[in-house]
Amino acid sequence: MSTAATPDSAASTGKTPAPAAKRKPVFVKVDDLKPGTYGHTLIVKVVSSKNVVNKGPNVGTGGRMEMPLSSRPRPRIAECLVGDETGAIVFTARNEQVDLLKPDSTVILRNAKIDMFKGSMRLAVDKWGRVEVTEPANFKVKEDNNLSLVEYELVNVVEE
Repeated sequence: MSTAATPDSAASTGKTPAPAAKRKPVFVKVDDLKPGTYGHTLIVKVVSSKNVVNKGPNVGTGGRMEMPLSSRPRPRIAECLVGDETGAIVFTARNEQVDLLKPDSTVILRNAKIDMFKGSMRLAVDKWGRVEVTEPANFKVKEDNNLSLVEYELVNVVEE
């Protein structure tokens, strides 16, 4: 027999179950980002945004189409340079995020993760995260500390 509260027992005692408590976000700075990390919440300014040319669904399959173009929308991807007063990093914006990340806008990135692309860091927000436009911030982006220009190499350490 379990002792967990059921909806009937909560109604009979007159108490309503307490909602799960949300914890306050811990905002990090761009300079604190490291490869392979996730769950970051940042306030950043968009410095620039550049649309990336995408290959359509019929390219790279030997000339045959896997799905008709009308049933599969072409994904929109943009690379945006974002940053705060500690540094800058390239953010990969996908689909609806492209419309939100316009130059000189300030955004809050929730549950952001670091993806590695050709040995360099890229910031991204997937379906579990959120991109929100907020009021303009009063800091100047430190563009000379661009973390995406740092190239990383995976090294295997053999212990003897």
